[in-house]
Amino acid sequence: MTTDATDAHPNARTQPPAQAQAQARTHAHAHAHAHAHAPERLPVHEPRMPWATVVPDVYKAMAGVEKAVRQGIDPALYELVKIRASQINKCAVCLDMHSKEALAAGESVERIVQLSAWEESRHFYSAKETAALELTEAVTVLTDGFVPDEVYERAAAYFEETELAHLIAAITLINAWNRFGVTTRTPPGYYAPTSDRK
Repeated sequence: MTTDATDAHPNARTQPPAQAQAQARTHAHAHAHAHAHAPERLPVHEPRMPWATVVPDVYKAMAGVEKAVRQGIDPALYELVKIRASQINKCAVCLDMHSKEALAAGESVERIVQLSAWEESRHFYSAKETAALELTEAVTVLTDGFVPDEVYERAAAYFEETELAHLIAAITLINAWNRFGVTTRTPPGYYAPTSDRK
């Protein structure tokens, strides 16, 4: 299961909720006891701005687009694309969210870990998935020569037109979420997958 776009996106959080902070401290304490020789973790940085509460109409509009986009793309592929773009953009909060959602949906740790080197790990993915990952990189890093014809054509060979349009929208949207997350420095580590929520 993946996150419902109507739920609060992690970028909406101005600071970790008190309960999440307490859980993080408990986890860190337990981790420190389990690994007494490990160095103490650095403190969590403060976000620059609670952008989603500052411009709630923008946040709601993006969440609405998210809901529409996810209807037309395979949920597993959706999370792989979101993770890969977030790796490129170094968006920690989106990596936290989409890695947890992928794991909760049954994705393997191995496939998530190998995403950053998928070109050398193609045997973990299908041809359709690698075409989507290649398109994700091209759309995300436009300074590398826009989206080459051959990259687009490979994706078009595996995705019918409506599905391809949803894929392009998913890539575009995660890039927007990434830019909000990175610019406002939303801290990762406090996201709970939809399946874990009570």
